[in-house]
Amino acid sequence: MISVLILTRNEEKDLPGCLDSVSWSDDIHVFDSFSEDCTPEIARRFGANFVQRRFDTYAAQRNAALTTLPFRHEWIFLPDADERPTPEMMKEMQRVAAGAADQIAGYRVRRRDFLNGTWLKHAQMSPWYIRLVRRGRARYTREVNEVLDVDGAVGELASYLDHFPFSKGISYWLARHNTYSTMEARIIASGMVEQHASLRAALFAKDFHARRVAQKALFYRLPGRPLIKWIYLALLRGAILDGRAGITYANLQAIYEYMIVVKTREILGAQGAKDPQQR
Repeated sequence: MISVLILTRNEEKDLPGCLDSVSWSDDIHVFDSFSEDCTPEIARRFGANFVQRRFDTYAAQRNAALTTLPFRHEWIFLPDADERPTPEMMKEMQRVAAGAADQIAGYRVRRRDFLNGTWLKHAQMSPWYIRLVRRGRARYTREVNEVLDVDGAVGELASYLDHFPFSKGISYWLARHNTYSTMEARIIASGMVEQHASLRAALFAKDFHARRVAQKALFYRLPGRPLIKWIYLALLRGAILDGRAGITYANLQAIYEYMIVVKTREILGAQGAKDPQQR
């Protein structure tokens, strides 16, 4: 009834748990970016359909998987290797997939991020992600923190998707976000973000992701973004209520934002261009 697509690169630590959590599906696909660890062996041991493609960009990799793999079912579940659907979510997905109206092309789920066993209930930035889509009616855009555009209405599931972004340790998280910050800085420096800087869209856009894109575009114009982000997460959203894990997460997000800021300045300085915060 539901196919499963998992994109991987060197996911030997997280992939077994992810595959265990989706063992209810009879059509599991692992789309790999030529891992150098035991990811291929693990995928094959679990009986998943295993295909490899050279990585170019996050959006292109995901779109290649969605358009080239021989999915057996109309609905596709899209977990990352460090995500686990709860049993309640599995039952809910199967129920909605069996009875969804034709105009429904996807479902947004609420994700729970965990750090050191603590649910970052207040700290996590955005809990809503589209993870269940109809075959042929979804496409990814944007190079980093890619957005999933769905051709049709998007519903919401009530149950949770559990996410373990720190399963490989803080050092891995920092290394990955070092890469992300470079990509974000390049996007900002290119001016691509500016076209989405609409206060109206940020406040009133009907689509959740359209609001998020506009909000981020406006946020990139603000001075002192790392401090603003920390205050927003720790105090306004209440990350301090999540204890040490929440404060740690707020600190890490502020560091990530600072990396984007300094890298953007470096790129623009090399180009002789002006910082978007001063435009």
